[in-house]
Amino acid sequence: MRIPTLPSSMTSLASLLLMACLSTAHAQSDGTKEALYVRSLAATCANCHGTNGNAVAGSSVTSLAGLQPAYFVAQMNAFKNGTRPATVMHQISKGYNDAQIATLATYFAAQKK
Repeated sequence: MRIPTLPSSMTSLASLLLMACLSTAHAQSDGTKEALYVRSLAATCANCHGTNGNAVAGSSVTSLAGLQPAYFVAQMNAFKNGTRPATVMHQISKGYNDAQIATLATYFAAQKK
């Protein structure tokens, strides 16, 4: 069975398109990459705490939007070390390092309640 090949002009075009895509991705500012990273990190909290940290009204889950960063960090550390009672946050909090917790604290503090 013969595997079809592209004509050299199409191969060159495909290579140019690939290079353009890669250079565009590389050209993204660090700020854009950082913003996407922060939003994806915060999205991991959305299943329980709601979009942008706004829990559903009447829910027993705490809203994270508008919390003071120091309070957020202290609570996450309390979950990590087991001093704050929780159902699943003990396990979830252990998945974040200090820098990620600080990033989340800053992000949620900036969200509207």
